[in-house]
Amino acid sequence: MADTVTIWEVAPRDGFQPVGPFIPTPRKIDAVQALAAAGLSRQEVSSFVSPRAIPQLADAAKVLAAARAIPGVTACVLAPNRKGVELALAHGAHRIGLFMSVTEGHNRSNVNRGVEESFSDLATLVAEIGDRADVRFNLSCGFHCPFEGVVPEAKTLALVARVAALRPGIEIGIADTTGNAAPDQVARVFAAAIAAHPGARFAFHGHDTYGMGLANVAAAFGAGVRIFDAAAGGIGGCPFAPGATGNVATEDVVWMFRRMGVATGIDFSRLLAAADAIVAIPGVQPGGRVRGVPAARRAA
Repeated sequence: MADTVTIWEVAPRDGFQPVGPFIPTPRKIDAVQALAAAGLSRQEVSSFVSPRAIPQLADAAKVLAAARAIPGVTACVLAPNRKGVELALAHGAHRIGLFMSVTEGHNRSNVNRGVEESFSDLATLVAEIGDRADVRFNLSCGFHCPFEGVVPEAKTLALVARVAALRPGIEIGIADTTGNAAPDQVARVFAAAIAAHPGARFAFHGHDTYGMGLANVAAAFGAGVRIFDAAAGGIGGCPFAPGATGNVATEDVVWMFRRMGVATGIDFSRLLAAADAIVAIPGVQPGGRVRGVPAARRAA
């Protein structure tokens, strides 16, 4: 293998959050366990967000507890504010995902705050978390916004610079929330970010709304990114980004990297079984391509 990448599995949070019918907690835990058995040891398992805002994630503490009990699993939860961070720390999350948007339009739609207010609050939380948990600082709409259109690259990079200054070695996720990024744009943004902030770790979170998900993953990889978010079954979508559909499918990403000679550490056969079980959950909208290719299944 010429290289190695890390995949963060986000189906248990990003994938499940837009599902209407409440998914029974044991079924969510089954999904986390099956994904872990496939080698996905890093998972975003839920979010400590208001149950009124996202009822699907009201059982975050129970799912997190189950994930923490799996040997070798690093359990991440998303936290939108101070209360969410306090709950994440109280329940022993290994990693806390903070998030805000690059654009005013999406940030106000998503968290009802302006960009400057969000950054100020999150910068304080990064300092307060200290060494009690790892931190991923996620920037939504880093390439395109459903309200403002294509995001100027300089705007994203300016916010990246502010985040990188918060903590040495911080992990920064730049998200294509609408799935409308172009591969050349993704490559330029990450190449510039990595060159300017060699001490930071960068991750790409892509969606496949316009069928460019894998192309954008490949572009980010070519620019030097080695951490990628993906959701088994290609499920998910941001409820606050009109028209955004599922994440890039984990099985598609793993297949592509396998063909490229890049190690992922994932058992492809077990991943397919986990993805099949996830997309069978009522209300889930599946995506991705590899699951439907008989030859890929025979090669698992």
